[in-house]
Amino acid sequence: MKKIIALIIVILPLLNNAQAKKITLSQAISIARKQSPDYKINLNKNQADYWRYKRYKASFLPELRLNAILPQYTNAVNRITNDAGQDIFVNQNQLRLEGGLSLAQSVPFTGGILSVNTNLERVELFGLNDNIGFSVIPFTINYSQNSVLYNPFKWDRKIEPLIYEESKRDFIENMEQISVNTSRRYFDLLKAQIQLKISETNLASQDTLFKIAKGRFRMGNIAENELLQMELRLLNSKNTVTSNTIELKRTSQNLARYLELNNEKLELFVPENLPLFQVDLDKALHEAYSNRKAVIEFRRKRLEAEKELALQKGNNRLNLGVSANLGISQNGNNFNNLFNNYNEQQSITVRVGIPIFDWGVSKSRRKMAEANLDLTKNNINQDKQEFEQEIYLHVLNWSSQRDFLVTAEKAKEISKKRYEISQKRYILNKITITDLNIALEERDLAVFNYLNSLEKFWQDYYTLRQLTLYDFIEDRKIQVEDLLYN
Repeated sequence: MKKIIALIIVILPLLNNAQAKKITLSQAISIARKQSPDYKINLNKNQADYWRYKRYKASFLPELRLNAILPQYTNAVNRITNDAGQDIFVNQNQLRLEGGLSLAQSVPFTGGILSVNTNLERVELFGLNDNIGFSVIPFTINYSQNSVLYNPFKWDRKIEPLIYEESKRDFIENMEQISVNTSRRYFDLLKAQIQLKISETNLASQDTLFKIAKGRFRMGNIAENELLQMELRLLNSKNTVTSNTIELKRTSQNLARYLELNNEKLELFVPENLPLFQVDLDKALHEAYSNRKAVIEFRRKRLEAEKELALQKGNNRLNLGVSANLGISQNGNNFNNLFNNYNEQQSITVRVGIPIFDWGVSKSRRKMAEANLDLTKNNINQDKQEFEQEIYLHVLNWSSQRDFLVTAEKAKEISKKRYEISQKRYILNKITITDLNIALEERDLAVFNYLNSLEKFWQDYYTLRQLTLYDFIEDRKIQVEDLLYN
């Protein structure tokens, strides 16, 4: 009894795994949008782009920092300069503690950084003359700007929002690409399943016909050549079944792994409910220009080229920077007296760099930036033309695709009926084996053409969604929520 129970425990999971999982095309796409490797990569990329934009926004907010040295102990012979300007070597045995706060704020309108700082320092000397010294800076205001003629914040405020918007549209486009990838794998498996069924049916039919041919050969109704032809056909059918079985296993693994399913035995359905809608070219172009990331990418590339040109113009001819400091300070051996009679401290520094003779390096950089801007504009114009042409050709193809599908379906039905008639006529010995084989090949070819046309229909459907980011069935823009929760 225990052996039987143990055997059931072992066999039961195998039986469950052997059950085929039934799945439709829409279900496969829904699963892929939630757990496929492409979805995870797309989500990670989108999150990285999101945090990049958050970092950019935060860079314009005040930053409060605590800077401290806790503690710094030194016991060494160091070289110092005394009041007479002489360098002498002194043994220093001291403990130093320092701490301060700084509040920094970017100034987008000028391109500089404004900061307010405070600092307190304590130094204790050890040795023959032990003493403790203090230094305090209640506040100091600093402003620094690397270049007066070039403001990087101005360009970042134009470019970074475009990059973020581009990333959001890229996420939707990649989600639509997942639909295209899933439909391709789905139809690869669907065609493999149907091809295997056809080859198994053909094998059974060829086996029956071969037995009939052997009887006719014994009766002298057919020549040996026709019998050998039937036998060869039977052997080829067996090989076809073997090849299709392997192909079924391969395509089943591809789809199951892409969807991250535990069960590789899948039963697919031929999509019957085909979307019916017409696409207006002008509307498709309008939606593509409104929704696609490429449109944002055109603007972003042009601005980046203009930013580089502004940088070269601002820094190559004249490098002008400025920094200023205003504050108070005090030091002494008594901590209680530090906050009286402050010493003022002010400084202003203007840095000027003018290339007098640089062998044309500054001019070359500026000319390179100008040439790059012109090249970027030309590339953008070319990309726009290709962008519009791709949509135009796809809309034109879509308008004919359903007609192709209807024709292919009708050809499939006709070829199937013709083969059935040919098979009956061959059994009645009214046509030759050659005529029967031709009818069989035409039937199989028509079935495959129909499946290929059906696959092309759905590939074009999801590609059209990807090219426009528009749902023509619902007549509305595709939102992220539509992709994740449907």
